[in-house]
Amino acid sequence: MNKAIETLQERGFFNQCTDLEGLSSLMDKGPITFYVGCDPTGKSLHIGHMVPFFALRWLRSFGHVGVALIGGGTGRIGDPSGKTEMRKMLDYSQIDANVESIKTQLDKFIGFDGKTAFAVNNADWLADVNYIDFLREIGSCFSVNKMLTFEEYKLRLERGLSFLEFNYQLLQAYDFYMLHQKYGMNLQIGGADQWGNITAGVDLIRRKLGGTAELNEQHQVYGLTFPLIMRADGKKMGKSEKGAIFLDPELTPVFEFFQYWRNVPDADVKKFFKLFTFLPLEEIESICAGDINAAKEKLAYEVTSVIHGKEEADKALSGAKAAFGGNGDKSSMPTVELSKSLFENGINACDLYFETKLCATKSDARRLIQQGGAVVNGKNVPDVKSNFAVSDADEDGEFIVKAGKKKIVRVVLK
Repeated sequence: MNKAIETLQERGFFNQCTDLEGLSSLMDKGPITFYVGCDPTGKSLHIGHMVPFFALRWLRSFGHVGVALIGGGTGRIGDPSGKTEMRKMLDYSQIDANVESIKTQLDKFIGFDGKTAFAVNNADWLADVNYIDFLREIGSCFSVNKMLTFEEYKLRLERGLSFLEFNYQLLQAYDFYMLHQKYGMNLQIGGADQWGNITAGVDLIRRKLGGTAELNEQHQVYGLTFPLIMRADGKKMGKSEKGAIFLDPELTPVFEFFQYWRNVPDADVKKFFKLFTFLPLEEIESICAGDINAAKEKLAYEVTSVIHGKEEADKALSGAKAAFGGNGDKSSMPTVELSKSLFENGINACDLYFETKLCATKSDARRLIQQGGAVVNGKNVPDVKSNFAVSDADEDGEFIVKAGKKKIVRVVLK
């Protein structure tokens, strides 16, 4: 088996391949060009999107050319895969802005050099496509009966599938066809929920360029998918109590990003080291054989460093130590500024938790306090009638406010 494929298998990236032996043989002959796509449904990717891009970096490390396809065209429709409802339609200007934002994020993670890695936008060939010509040349290659056997359509038919979304698979297949002709793409990679879309592209290229008998080597194309990652506690990968864990620090602060990884279930630590870091397998085994909390802290540091850089990872680690260990830098903790006047006559504990946004409502704050989960400056809040004055601040004139074991805020008085 080709070494690059072996590496993907060893680290947990492998789910299905259209022809594993054929792909391995092709990769043994020299570098191939491959791609992974994502649609710009928001201004930021979340960590669940990143599995194929980690795989891209591994394949690139073995000399293969990786391409990120950002779906400025397909994003105008929306992929029905894994969705129970139709995606919200975005206006074109918002989609274009999202494309640029995501391209910047991926450039930071991948490093587009224009040779071994680069980005493309499928709006370049989809935005002005002639619909009649598309139906004649591409639509004629698809069987509706076969399309309806794919899981992404089966699930949606129960709730209602629009004709608009039904076209999505044709467009993604057309992407592979166009990229194969423009750049010699031999491989598309993606999550397991993309299997139907990926194999549709493989079939289209064979129909249009290779015939149905033996394919010549020039038009050999393959699809490779990765498992959809679920946490051991049953939660979807990249989701927290607050929602998706985004790469954009404005949507998910770096400290919160760090803490997500610090608090993953014990059973997921080794798996996530393999998928979301570039540490050697031997080192991962050694780390995971030791103290589990130390391993989680190392995981959080490594993933944060990969996504946000070493400097931000150092700050997050220091902030976490200050928050939960007492020997780090408090300035790296999540911080809110509150007016000193709120404390002059004593601020009620429920109001404090509401003002810091640790609780969405004062009723939530009341329940937290009654259940014993509220801690201010290292002491449990005894009851909902408790008040905090300026004189109750710590030696730095601040308050460290905790909600449960994981949520924490440093309050600075202004």
